[in-house]
Amino acid sequence: MTPDDLGPALHLAGTCYPDYPEDAAVFAERLALSPEGCFVLECRGRLAGYLFSHAWKGAVSVPLNTVLGHLPDTPDRWYIHDLALAPALRGGGHARTAIALAENQARKRGLGLLSLTAIGPALPFWLSQGFASEPACAHEQAVLALYDANARLLTRRVDQASSSASP
Repeated sequence: MTPDDLGPALHLAGTCYPDYPEDAAVFAERLALSPEGCFVLECRGRLAGYLFSHAWKGAVSVPLNTVLGHLPDTPDRWYIHDLALAPALRGGGHARTAIALAENQARKRGLGLLSLTAIGPALPFWLSQGFASEPACAHEQAVLALYDANARLLTRRVDQASSSASP
């Protein structure tokens, strides 16, 4: 991903997640803080999917539409901030490829967990990918409520020995 991809990514986010808006500054910051965790999928010369991911620490989700300022000095997991695919490309294995890219970033840093905040409508997909809910403390419950009533912090272990995709 490059800065030129941010406008099309923001447009796709608005199409895919109209109930979960994020400002352009959030996407720009994620790319600036973790360029190695940001990827695009192009189809016919146009952005058709993206992944924003970065190092993170602890079992509290990143609040929706929040600029972080910095990433943790001692992360314990790799966090999938946002994954979107144009509707026409869903079901083609692209999401699994994006998850593998995030796992590779975790593996490179020796992080044993991959985490994300699943919004209600996407929860079944993430559970089918081997993610499981983490217990939610009161702080996490308040953060999840910013998303929707069914949002969950999900985590799965990263196999440190394998590498299923390369950037």
